Amino acid sequence: MPKEWAGSGVDLHLDLDVSAGRRAGLERALRSAIRSGRLAPGAALPSTRALAVQLGVARGTVSAAYDQLAAEGYLTSRPGARTRVAQIRRPAAGRPGSAALAVPPALDGPDAPRHDLRPGRPDLTAFPAAAWLRSTRRVLTTAPPDAHALADPRGRPELRAALAGYLGRARGVDAAPERIVVTSGYTQALGLLARVLADAGTTAFAMEDPGHPYHRALVRRAGLEIVPLPADDLGARTQLLTGDAYAHAGAVVLTPAHQYPAGATLHPSRRHAATAWARATGGTVVEDDYDGEFRYDRRPVGAAQGTAPEQVVYVGTASKTLGPGLRLGWAVLPERLVEPFTEAKYLADAHTQSLAQLVLADMIESHAYDRHVRAGRLRYRRRRDLLVERLRERAPHVRVHGVAAGLHALVTLPETGPDEAEVLRRARALGLAVQPLAEFWQRPGPNPQGLIVGYSTPPESAYPAAVDALCEALAPRRP
Repeated sequence: MPKEWAGSGVDLHLDLDVSAGRRAGLERALRSAIRSGRLAPGAALPSTRALAVQLGVARGTVSAAYDQLAAEGYLTSRPGARTRVAQIRRPAAGRPGSAALAVPPALDGPDAPRHDLRPGRPDLTAFPAAAWLRSTRRVLTTAPPDAHALADPRGRPELRAALAGYLGRARGVDAAPERIVVTSGYTQALGLLARVLADAGTTAFAMEDPGHPYHRALVRRAGLEIVPLPADDLGARTQLLTGDAYAHAGAVVLTPAHQYPAGATLHPSRRHAATAWARATGGTVVEDDYDGEFRYDRRPVGAAQGTAPEQVVYVGTASKTLGPGLRLGWAVLPERLVEPFTEAKYLADAHTQSLAQLVLADMIESHAYDRHVRAGRLRYRRRRDLLVERLRERAPHVRVHGVAAGLHALVTLPETGPDEAEVLRRARALGLAVQPLAEFWQRPGPNPQGLIVGYSTPPESAYPAAVDALCEALAPRRP
């Protein structure tokens, strides 16, 4: 019996209560597993013979249970094919009304919009699959066996060495491999850093306003207060950090290359003000360089960290160049923070998975990563140009900001309308998803109204139609 079970194919765990009979108990257990979602729509079930062996019941009992559930619509079967769970709709899980931050909606699936211009991700159809595959083959052929074991929580030495070279030449970062920690994306890096600084006595972070609400939630989760730092056309107003309102702030989070979401590049005088504040107070500047590689009208602006490596934590990510699903980010740390940050990373998840780290290291060393970034820069510049041109022609009453760099633009609305609520109603009717600026403000209104348009999100073939839908949603009010 144990030998037969070990080779019986698809495993299926069921809580079988046979008090009312084996067949009835089996039917009840299968219904429960399907209704709860443990058995997903389309999941293959074991053959009647295999499940009978697993459960120690007669094969006819399993056949009768399968037939009954197929008749009820829970299962599907046809001759010569596996029995599978039917495509049934389960009630959606409710969201607690008191939640401070809702889980963001899925960008894919049956409820995905027809046109998607929400910010936050690159065109995933442009993922460099061929280059990734070549690097994966090399890595699997040459990597030592210990590449698949838990190792240094800072990350694989191959990737940290590759990043030190790449960040130095491409972003102007003063990076040594021993001061780099590989993280599971930017969000983990920010969350770990908030806890590390809180443990060291920091009580508040200054954060850009407008700014990302999810990032504010990560900092608050560490028990820290957030002090809004206004941003304008020159970036965050870092000269305010010396004022009384920020006296208890021990860190400031900035997006110098391309402010999120307004799109400004931080003015040199304001960069200097931020690092001078950090030197004078012992504070920490967190530089979020989420899309710093994508600059269109001139060479990318170097990272602020290069001018003050002991005051600035530089945080980068592969989410905008490759894809957020890889969960690959990195923090370049001042010497004083390397040890506590590494300990926090170890206690969080021990180690970011190795294979993707090694593949990315190979792509960087072979310059496949540079080629992919350059190709993306050209592709997204064409998209930006199309967006600006069509808005100028069809919605001249709106203003477009932050288009010199990055993967999104801020479109602000005139006081004469349409307002955000009206544009969102029109967009929903057109099957268009966009993100309102209202979600990003910390300060109570009235604040400028607008949309954050992620022009990198749609596949290439779908992009022109998405821009047309946007122009229609932004059409001026008719007198």
